[in-house]
Amino acid sequence: MTAAAIPLVADDSAPVRRSRAERQAIVLDTAERLFATRSSRSVGMDELVRETGLGKMTVYRLFKSKDDLVGAYLARKAATVLARIDADLARLEDDPRAALLSVVDTVESDVTRAGFRGCPFTNVSSEYDDPEHPARSAAADYKFELHARLERLAEQVAPGAGEDLAAQVHLIIDGMYLSGGLLGPDGPASHGRALAEQLIDIAVAR
Repeated sequence: MTAAAIPLVADDSAPVRRSRAERQAIVLDTAERLFATRSSRSVGMDELVRETGLGKMTVYRLFKSKDDLVGAYLARKAATVLARIDADLARLEDDPRAALLSVVDTVESDVTRAGFRGCPFTNVSSEYDDPEHPARSAAADYKFELHARLERLAEQVAPGAGEDLAAQVHLIIDGMYLSGGLLGPDGPASHGRALAEQLIDIAVAR
C-alpha cells in the first residue's frame, strides 16, 4: 500500500491520555456520586476503581488509601462551598447584614435541592472515630473557615456582639442541615432563615 493509500481514520482503540488533574477529577467525581447515595464506609475501593474506568494502580497513585480519598473528597467539597459563599459575600460587601443572611440562604438552597441527605461534612466525618482521620480534619477545617466568615460578618453587623451572633447563626446552619436531612425542607429547617433574621435584629438592637 502506498503512503497515499493509508486511511486517515483515527484509531478509536487508542488509549485516552489524561492529565493528573483530569484523573483526580474523575476519581473524586465518582466518589462524590457514590458517597452521596450511600456512605463512604459502604463504598469499597475496588468498586470505586471499577466505576472510574481507570486502572487500580492509577487510582492508588493519585490517592494512596481510602482514607486519603475521603479526606480529599471533603476538602474539594469545602473549597467549592466556600467559593460559592465568598462570591456572594463579595457581591454584598457593602451590606454585611444581607451578606450574613446570604450564607443562610446558601444552606437553604442546599437543603431544598433534590436528593439532599444532610450535611456531607457531618455525615462523612461521623463515620470515623479517629479525630486525626483525613475526613474529620477536612470537615473541621471547613467548619472553622465557615465560622471565621460568619464571625467577620457578624461583627460588622453588630459590633461587639459578633462572636455570639456568629455562634448563633452557625447553630442555625447546623440545625437546618440536620433537620432538613431527617425531616425534609418543610420541617423545622424551613424556619432557619426567619430565625437568623430575628437574631440579627436582636443583636443590632442591643
